[in-house]
Amino acid sequence: MTKTLYLEGACGISGDMTVAALLDLGADQKKLERVLNSLHLNEFEYRISSKTSYGIRGCDFDVLLTHEHSSHEHSHEHAHSHGHEHSHEHEHGPHHPHEHRHLHDVYEIIDHAETTQNVKDLAKKIFLIVAQAESKAHGCSLEEVHFHEVGAIDSIVDILSAAVLIDDLQITDCVVTSLTEGYGTVTCQHGELPVPVPAVLNIAEASGIPLRPGEVRSEMVTPTGIAIAAALRTKETLPAQFKIIRSGIGLGKRDFGRANFLRAMIIEETLPENQVYVIECNIDDATGEELGSAMEKLMDAGAKDVHFIPCFMKKGRPAYILKIITDSQKLPEMEELVFRHTSTIGLRKYPVDRTCMQREFFTVSLPYGDVLIKKCFQGNIVRFYPEYDSVKKVSEAAGLPFRTVLDQAKAMAEKQNEL
Repeated sequence: MTKTLYLEGACGISGDMTVAALLDLGADQKKLERVLNSLHLNEFEYRISSKTSYGIRGCDFDVLLTHEHSSHEHSHEHAHSHGHEHSHEHEHGPHHPHEHRHLHDVYEIIDHAETTQNVKDLAKKIFLIVAQAESKAHGCSLEEVHFHEVGAIDSIVDILSAAVLIDDLQITDCVVTSLTEGYGTVTCQHGELPVPVPAVLNIAEASGIPLRPGEVRSEMVTPTGIAIAAALRTKETLPAQFKIIRSGIGLGKRDFGRANFLRAMIIEETLPENQVYVIECNIDDATGEELGSAMEKLMDAGAKDVHFIPCFMKKGRPAYILKIITDSQKLPEMEELVFRHTSTIGLRKYPVDRTCMQREFFTVSLPYGDVLIKKCFQGNIVRFYPEYDSVKKVSEAAGLPFRTVLDQAKAMAEKQNEL
């Protein structure tokens, strides 16, 4: 079954806020500790604590650089390249030269972590998104992009931690509708940059994540934060109706004059009582026997209905449209069966409302045996339908035509109900 994460970016997003929100959501803190310890980097420590932001309780994830024993301001944890270094983030003394790490150096650190390949792949994907954004911003190749000492350590911890926690929570889908960004400028070593900064702007452009203007004169979306969102995002809209299974709050470090936090939620789509899903696809290279077999398997698995509609596709090819009606809970199973038992390589799905007549069952007794009847009614409209399997069983046992038993059973049902 799919597990959907919703990242609500009303206060923006940063790497540490995302990690904190996932921890508050219930991800395994001990697993995170084992992975970070396996890096064998003596350049950082981290703290996980419960704090409040203007009365809102949440989790705080704070990376501290061990050589200075001071907190790096996560709310502005940019990855840097070619002189793009924010002077207000972390001051370095004369005995602390800058050590730059390139993307391949970061990948090497990630590869040495004692964790799953899925975690490593996700962490590398996020770092690549950041590097591509920095590459575009500075007009250099990916190989030339470098992360200065502070930015590299901070980003490695945030990004690898987020990947570990996403894997632990077994997230398969992620909804990011939009992210709220501030306005103004950010002071850098070589001057000021407008908000959103170039890397954030580039990631938003590449990923299609909308940025919603906020009222805070500050940066609310960091490159690491939006890179994590872009790597995870599989959906851009929320279901029309959903249940919140669990929620978590990750606190930011900046003081906006109001609560600053990221909310993460595990959600489950819920449909109105009379709403179902339609799955459909076009098939132009299957025999009738193959289509019939697929229909049987879908019906056996609990589809409410399955049917084929003849159609013509491009270049005049005759084909069939496979349509399946199913409950939302069975969507993953139905999709898997379609891909396994037909030749399609893609499908469409959408929710639909339906109106059903009420129904009840009863039995009529014929001279040859009992037949099950389905009574359907809506207001003063009443109909009777002898069940196929029941009619077939009685007709075969009595040696009578199917239609004879069907007509007699229906007439008996109508008589019993005074129609």
